[in-house]
Amino acid sequence: MKRLLIPLLALLLSPPTVQAMEFKIATLAPDGSSWMNAMRSGAEEIEQRTEGRVSFRFYPGGIMGNDRSVLRRIRVGQLHGGAITGGGLSEILPESQVYSLPFLFQDYDEVDYVRQHMDPVLLDALKDKGFISFGISEGGFAYLMANAPVSSAGDLSGKKVWIPEGDDISRSAFEASGVSPIPLPLTDVLTGLQTGLVDTIAGSPTGAIALQWHTRVSHLTETPLMYLYGTMVVQRRAFERLSTGDQAIVQEVMGETFRQLDRRMRADNQQALAALQQQGITFVQPNSDEFGEWSRRVDGATERLLSRGLFERTVLEQLRQHQQTYRQQQLE
Repeated sequence: MKRLLIPLLALLLSPPTVQAMEFKIATLAPDGSSWMNAMRSGAEEIEQRTEGRVSFRFYPGGIMGNDRSVLRRIRVGQLHGGAITGGGLSEILPESQVYSLPFLFQDYDEVDYVRQHMDPVLLDALKDKGFISFGISEGGFAYLMANAPVSSAGDLSGKKVWIPEGDDISRSAFEASGVSPIPLPLTDVLTGLQTGLVDTIAGSPTGAIALQWHTRVSHLTETPLMYLYGTMVVQRRAFERLSTGDQAIVQEVMGETFRQLDRRMRADNQQALAALQQQGITFVQPNSDEFGEWSRRVDGATERLLSRGLFERTVLEQLRQHQQTYRQQQLE
C-alpha cells in the first residue's frame, strides 16, 4: 500500500504541466512596417522570457481580410486576435469610434490630454466585452487628399470620395457636405484610385505612403479631418489560459511596445508629411470659415447618429468634459 501511495503523492504534489500557447494575430499592417517590426520584436522578447510557453504568429498585409473579416475569424476560432482600427472595433465596442469623430481634436496636445483620461475607459470596456488590449497606438490625423485642391466643403462637390466600408460616421460627415461617398475596403482603395472609381481620400500621411495612395493624388488639405488609432486585441478567454506570471510578462512587454509605437507613429507621420511635400504633393490651406460651417453640420449629423444609438452618449460626454478642461487651461 505504501508503495502505491508514494507515487500518487508525488503526482499530486508535482507542478501542473503548462501548455504552450501560440496567439494567431492578423493585421492590415504590411510586413516590414514600423508596426510589424515592433510587434515581432515584442513577441520575440515574450517568447524568450516565458521560455517558449507564449509565442505569436502574425498574418500581416491583410491576408486574413479586413477588420470585419478578422473579427469574424476570431469568433469562429481561426484567430486569437488582431490589430484593429478604432472604426473596426465598433463591432465589439461601438464607443471605440469616439476618438474618430470628424473635427473632434484641434491639435496633438489636446489629443494627449484627452487620451490620458479616456484610454483606460476604452480598454476597460474592451475587457468587459471579452477582449484584452495592451494599449492604443496612434495612427495620426487623417487629411483630405485629392487630385485637385480642396479648400472648402464646396470643393468636394462632384468628387468621388472614398470612405471605409461600414463607416457610418465618415458617411454622415461627407453627406453633411452634400457628397455621396463611395465605400470600399481598405485593400481596394489603391485600385479605386488607379481606375478612377474614387479620386478623393482621407488618410494619415504614413498610411498614404505605405499603401501607395500618394502616387494617385496631387493635393493635401492641411486641416485634420479626424484622428486615427489602432490596437491589438486578443480574446480574453484565450489570454486568461496563461499562467498569472506569463500574463504579467505579456502585459508588460506589449504595453511598453505600444507606448513606443504610439510615440514613433507621431514622429513617422511628421516625417511622412515632409516626404509628401518633397514628392510634389501640393499642400492646400483650407478656408477656415467654410470648414467651420462643415464642422457644425457634421456635429448635427453626429448628434442624429447618437440619437439612433451609434454608441453610449456618456462616453462622448466624458471626452467633452476632459476636452473642455484642457481648453480652459489653455486660456488661463
